[in-house]
Amino acid sequence: MYSQNTQRKSSKGSVQIKSSNGRLQLVFSYAGKRHYLSLGLPENKATFKVAEAKAKLIESDIAYDRFDETLTKYKPQSALSTVTPIFTPISELSLNILWQRYTEFKRPSISPNTLVKEFATVERCIEKHLPTTSLDDAVIIRDWIIANKSPDAAKRLLTQLAACCEWAVKSGFVSKNPFTGMALEVRLPKNQSNNDVKEIDSFTAEERDSIIQAFESNRYYRGYAPFVGFLFATGCRPSEAIALEWKHITKDLRRINFEQSAIISEDGLISRKGLKTQESRTFPCNTKLQNLLEATKPDNYQPNSLVFPSPEGKLIDFHNFRNRAWKNVLESLPLIRYRKPYQTRHTFITLALENGMTVQDVARISGNSPGMIYKHYAGNRRDLFVPEF
Repeated sequence: MYSQNTQRKSSKGSVQIKSSNGRLQLVFSYAGKRHYLSLGLPENKATFKVAEAKAKLIESDIAYDRFDETLTKYKPQSALSTVTPIFTPISELSLNILWQRYTEFKRPSISPNTLVKEFATVERCIEKHLPTTSLDDAVIIRDWIIANKSPDAAKRLLTQLAACCEWAVKSGFVSKNPFTGMALEVRLPKNQSNNDVKEIDSFTAEERDSIIQAFESNRYYRGYAPFVGFLFATGCRPSEAIALEWKHITKDLRRINFEQSAIISEDGLISRKGLKTQESRTFPCNTKLQNLLEATKPDNYQPNSLVFPSPEGKLIDFHNFRNRAWKNVLESLPLIRYRKPYQTRHTFITLALENGMTVQDVARISGNSPGMIYKHYAGNRRDLFVPEF
């Protein structure tokens, strides 16, 4: 008998899980009234996870003033009808098996970065966290996801599961997609609708120069100074600078051809052909950038050598760089408000526009579309003024 975790510890506003005659029930108070909700589930380790998901959903709904006082939302499916339905399983295949097959199907068409960051994350959630992997329990899965994930994460996860099952329907593995429309039910907070705009928080030219100088004078992280200067000078994505090799720069140092980027694969950090939104792009170097590259270029360089290697001579681990080098150097500059290193790209684009470059030219050398530049940068310039008229 599963009993060691049968009762969930009580705290103010919480939902307790108890056993009554070998069946699990939820006990909680709302608006001064005590509720006893029987789940009709036998007492064991697997069903306790289902009960926990229901309990967290109720707690969340009480906290956000969306509690269903009829309790219909929280009752087991069998209790919602007085007529005993004919139960037809959707499929004998479990969600984890379907996800594995879906991953193999998608593998040739997705990047290793997507495979590791997105698909592997979903797989871990299915294998280790979901209370059940049966498609017939899609509602229980949905309730657990909503109760345990942020709205954004819940929406993305339900979207992925729906895509997987839609593929399974077309492939003849299941008769219907039980997750259809579930992601649409998840409402994101209003302040999440314009994340791209909110994240653009560029440095001033003076702040940029102070940061570069601080890297150059730092005894521990001065080796990253050329890398940081290059990010500010080109506005390239960090992954593009990390994967840059000397063969991508013309011998006269006048042009850079960005054509590969650093990604996280199943084998670790690697360079991959192609960029985020295009195969390649050319960047013209001004005198300042040429001088930076000249000072960085070793005498015995090889065409396949990295332009900005890590202290160990490998691809820079950007996560490690951000959490150690960038964070420590920025903390040494109390007059500069902390911002993430990706703001180097936003800084370049913003300053380029403020210094007279056209939207079309900035879009071309930064790898963005003119529409994106107009929407997120040109409309947020710092030099706005009202002319005399």
